Amino acid sequence: MTDGEASSMLNRLRAVEWMGDDWDYAYGHVNSRRVLFREYLRRAAVWSQAYSAEGWPFFDVTRFVDPGFEPSPELKEELDDFLKRLTTKELRNTCAGAVRLAELQAQNPAVGAGLPDLYEPLVIFYERGGDFAYDNAGWLDLTGVRYRPAPRESYLSSSPIVLLSDVVLDALDVTARVTYYTAADGQGPLLRRCVLRDGQSDELFARDLRWEPTDLLPASEGSMKEAGLVEIDELAATRLIGAIVAAGSGSNS
Repeated sequence: MTDGEASSMLNRLRAVEWMGDDWDYAYGHVNSRRVLFREYLRRAAVWSQAYSAEGWPFFDVTRFVDPGFEPSPELKEELDDFLKRLTTKELRNTCAGAVRLAELQAQNPAVGAGLPDLYEPLVIFYERGGDFAYDNAGWLDLTGVRYRPAPRESYLSSSPIVLLSDVVLDALDVTARVTYYTAADGQGPLLRRCVLRDGQSDELFARDLRWEPTDLLPASEGSMKEAGLVEIDELAATRLIGAIVAAGSGSNS
């Protein structure tokens, strides 16, 4: 961490269209935003366990990591001014946490050593379509999809999503009902069936890191097993896309 990362984080949050009217942008990123939110819940569970933090999942973890910590007066003034724009405590807690944690880690790099970057998935979530609504029944409106978080403990055993680049996230977003498939060993290739209003299309995530038409998927669901293919969920698909992207980046370096 560098001293400027807290200011950079604050600037990223300022640039978010929190209450914007561009609903199409948020709806166009429904799939990636859902994945990002689930990965944030996993990381928040890991951090809350590590630092005995209360208020999971929407907390300012610095209050528990170092209760006496305060950012510089200049940063605090700018942060407090920004937080007045936000309408819910969940947004204020997480945005404050993202900025304050960047400042705390600049002062003490040992904070969070060995743990995943806590707020990054949620900040990217905000950048890809704004905020979320949290109701008293425990449901979250992620703009275009509702999601109910599982108990915190269930996220502690979840496999991480390591790579959250635009290439990975953009590969998830499509305006169709999607089902993902891969070989039974889970090592790829990655295929998807997109069901549209006027039919369906089958695609392969190719080495050039794009979806391309394919005829590798059988016409019927019952024939998938015979073809050596298994259905996987969007988190497993995201991890596999990340592995393909990482391998492609490595081969081009």
